[in-house]
Amino acid sequence: RVFAILLMDSVLSAQTQHAPTMYFLYEGLVVFREQDNVLFTSRVKLWASAFGGEIKSISAKYSGSQLLQKKYKEFEKSVRVEEIDGMKVVKTLAKKMEEMFRMKKEAMRRLVEAAEEAHLQHEEDPELQYEYFNAVLINEVDEEGNNVELGGEFVLEPNDHFNNLSVNLSLSVVQVPTNMYNKDPAIVNGVYWSEALNKVFVDNFEKDPSLIWQYFGSAKGFFRQYPGVKWHPDEHGVIAFDCRNRKWYIQAATSPKDMVILVDVSGSMKGLRLTIARQTVSSILDTLGDDDFFNIIAYNQEMHYVEPCLNGTLVRADRNNKAHFREHLDKLFAKGIGLLGDALTEAFTILSDFNQTGHGSVCSQAIMLVTDGATQMYDDVFAKFNWPDRKVRIFPYLIGRESAFADNMKWMACANKGYFSQISTLADVQENVMRYLHVMSRPKVIDHEHDTVWTEAYVDSTSRNKKGPSLMTTVAMPVFSTKNETVSGILLGVVGTDIPLQELMKIIPKHLLGIHGYAFAITNNGYILTHPDLRPLYQEGQKRRKPNYSSVDLSEVEWEDKDDFLRNAMVNRKTGTFSMEVKKTVDKGKRLLKMHNDYFYTEVKGTPFSVGVALSRGHGKFFFRGNVSVEAGLLDLEQPDVALADEWTYCNTDEHHEHRSLSQIQAIKLYLTGRKPHIKCDRELVQEVLFDAVVTAPLEAYWTGLALNKSENSDKGVEIAYLGTRTGLSRTSLFVVPEHLSNQDFLTAEDKEGVFNADHFPLWYKRAAEQVPGTFVYSIPFGGNENKSVVLASTAIQLLDDRKSPIVASVGIQMKLDFFQRKFWTASRQCAALDGKCTISCDNEYLPLNKHLPQTGLFFGEVESAVMNKLLLMGSFKRITLYDYQALCRVYAGSSDSARSLSHVSVGACTHVSVSFMFLLCSLPWARQSDRKWRKWGPSLMLKSSTQLSLSLSLLRSFVIQQIPSSNLFMVVVDNKCDCSSVWFIISISILNPSAHNESLKCDRLKFQKDRKRPETCHPFHPEENAMECGGTAGLSAPLTAALLPLLATFISR
Repeated sequence: RVFAILLMDSVLSAQTQHAPTMYFLYEGLVVFREQDNVLFTSRVKLWASAFGGEIKSISAKYSGSQLLQKKYKEFEKSVRVEEIDGMKVVKTLAKKMEEMFRMKKEAMRRLVEAAEEAHLQHEEDPELQYEYFNAVLINEVDEEGNNVELGGEFVLEPNDHFNNLSVNLSLSVVQVPTNMYNKDPAIVNGVYWSEALNKVFVDNFEKDPSLIWQYFGSAKGFFRQYPGVKWHPDEHGVIAFDCRNRKWYIQAATSPKDMVILVDVSGSMKGLRLTIARQTVSSILDTLGDDDFFNIIAYNQEMHYVEPCLNGTLVRADRNNKAHFREHLDKLFAKGIGLLGDALTEAFTILSDFNQTGHGSVCSQAIMLVTDGATQMYDDVFAKFNWPDRKVRIFPYLIGRESAFADNMKWMACANKGYFSQISTLADVQENVMRYLHVMSRPKVIDHEHDTVWTEAYVDSTSRNKKGPSLMTTVAMPVFSTKNETVSGILLGVVGTDIPLQELMKIIPKHLLGIHGYAFAITNNGYILTHPDLRPLYQEGQKRRKPNYSSVDLSEVEWEDKDDFLRNAMVNRKTGTFSMEVKKTVDKGKRLLKMHNDYFYTEVKGTPFSVGVALSRGHGKFFFRGNVSVEAGLLDLEQPDVALADEWTYCNTDEHHEHRSLSQIQAIKLYLTGRKPHIKCDRELVQEVLFDAVVTAPLEAYWTGLALNKSENSDKGVEIAYLGTRTGLSRTSLFVVPEHLSNQDFLTAEDKEGVFNADHFPLWYKRAAEQVPGTFVYSIPFGGNENKSVVLASTAIQLLDDRKSPIVASVGIQMKLDFFQRKFWTASRQCAALDGKCTISCDNEYLPLNKHLPQTGLFFGEVESAVMNKLLLMGSFKRITLYDYQALCRVYAGSSDSARSLSHVSVGACTHVSVSFMFLLCSLPWARQSDRKWRKWGPSLMLKSSTQLSLSLSLLRSFVIQQIPSSNLFMVVVDNKCDCSSVWFIISISILNPSAHNESLKCDRLKFQKDRKRPETCHPFHPEENAMECGGTAGLSAPLTAALLPLLATFISR
């Protein structure tokens, strides 16, 4: 196996008369080292054999592995082993997801109906006075202790379903953006009629208690949220949230669009005007989503593509691309004269050509014109490219206070189904930009199509839980006016609700997917909705979001699929299977597993999502079913040493409010005894967890006996015994009091890699499953120094003796590192009689035990560079290339001095970092390479047990390497004749021009368009649309109005 280094009792040896250094390695990571006077191959072999026998005996004894294996064997004839039907699993999962999403969709439809009826019954009253609960002002008092206006007493109580926030489950609150007036008549009227939604909010929550936030975002700008919760301004006293800028609002309100933004950079745009223009363009970009395509052209007497490599085409408006263009906006400067006619011609040409490729939205089209004036109407350009169909809408934004050319720009908007706005100050930008969305929504409003939209995965500021920010998706629907003026296209707003992706994880049948199996889902654009390898947050420091966390493509995680077969099939909503070899990292990317995965995928009907399941071949494709009585199972399940996977769903306790306080074990008991008939449980999983509880029950008495026997473990070297089963059941037994544990985090929620989670089995379980049956995996937890003073030993329990046997459980122990060291000294007394500087290596990691403790966990190549280099050259280790497309590279600004400060963090390749430098710097068995590659060092040489090889280093330094039996450890004994510590472990050095290389990569990425599935509905225009509502038409001069009316009369029937 590539990751578990098994050299099968083989020895590489060389004779020397100088004092050697001995290393114990577990997969290349040093455990401890020792010096001796004589280097004898036979002696090294005896040491390794004695030590291996000793630690296996201890590990087997205190873990109870042989007892547990015996107990499972007793049931061998009564259980049934089945091969998992991956297609059946994924189709069942898809149906469950469909049902979950259908319930959310129905809740939104009820809100839409209630909102439209309430608005129909309401008569606008510009004098209306109405006190409502403002989200910022509730429970606020003035200096005299009285409630402030729009505040009032609002009862709030903590609720764990809403991340323990204090909420009001009876009422909603209203948030109004800081730049808007709380008592504006339009807002007051909207708040008044939308009060009718309170009852529907409550009813929805009662019908579906898994719902979280429900809301209505008004086209007027206010935001009604249920349950009611208090909002707090930022440190500047501002709440910048505007619901109309949110993706769920924009997607629901408009159809997908192709857009060209023209920015005037002629000399008259200098100073504040150019600043306002930049902000206007940036705000327009905020309104674009992943189904939209765009480009930006700055014009004067020439055309200047803001991104030169995208000349003549459009690019998808994902987060990365928009951020890239924003960076270029700051480079714009004003000079020369503006030739708008040429710019319009270029924009029309791009839209036409790109539309014919079929790569864009193939729906709505628009040209956004940001300028301080137009000297003519350019009707000849419009006549050539846009009339009579007027498929491209024109949205002019007049920058500045002057109105000399306003009539011309208004005429352009009205003659091309657009909207004219004038922006005089930076404060005017936001509201004026938003107006174009209402124009784009007119066709959908007139068609009265309540299209349901679903967002990609994102982190919301209100979605934090005990484990930090959580991902969610939003389902939203538009709300239209049903009054007579609907023909004008009046969008009232959008309703929506959030769906935490953790809810999706709960319905994944983890017990059927096996130790390495997993489920995942993607959007119509190929972006990951949920996947165990999605890492949206920084791992160190504050849990900040990565810049592109919401647009990670499936091909960037399942990167071994070079032809995107799996991705494209899922994007196109197909049902099928796929197979490939994969390399999966574990332990926060520090260890590697190589396996062959079979993928099964299908669509989630009624949504833009597709779901897939990955099963690893071998034991991962098999499951067994056992059977015990309910009485026996419950008796053993309720023992104090038993715990169930916290994030697995054995019973659904969210469906009814009264069940939320139940633990999973309590819910199972009520379900099986019939005392709570309304609880829904996974009967198959419950039956199997009862079986595991019965089979593993004898371990509790066994461990207790060891703990009570004072002659055993007198020095408290073994601290914990633990086990886990395929059903998420775990048992633990402490041999020391909790306060004396060397690693306090192990087997707790703080140790995410060490416990059962919604998307993975514990690390010790995974690694044990890939070892030869009967052998133990030894490792040390990565992390702070306080975690490196322990050694974990675990082994897998198989049901049968053939390769098709499922791994039914894993057991192990945690022991002190110094206890582990003493056992080596006992087994190799000649070594122990010396000065006590011993070393072991495993997983390429250095783990010295006493004086060298600070070196624990270092890569072996850092400690013995020449030896590691020779092991690589002779084939004991091999280089494995991995790709991490979610990695963040630190980009430094300024000089090349090593003391320079961190400028910013970006996503992409660190092309200027050499392999050897990263090895020596990072203390990891990885090296960052160009093109976002990582290098992992794993074993490749399998030597026959009778083989002995002699090897000398080029610096006349010789060593012996010997496997420790029944383990993933091996001993390396190195001659200390010469000091080779100055030899660097250099494999290759890649020196690239970072600037030129990164620019080339960016351009290629921007141009490259992966397959995507367009939304099923499109509403680009409507023949009944009132094009006269185009932004200040009433203010047009008489001559221009006279010229426009006949033109519109000609087009109105088209």
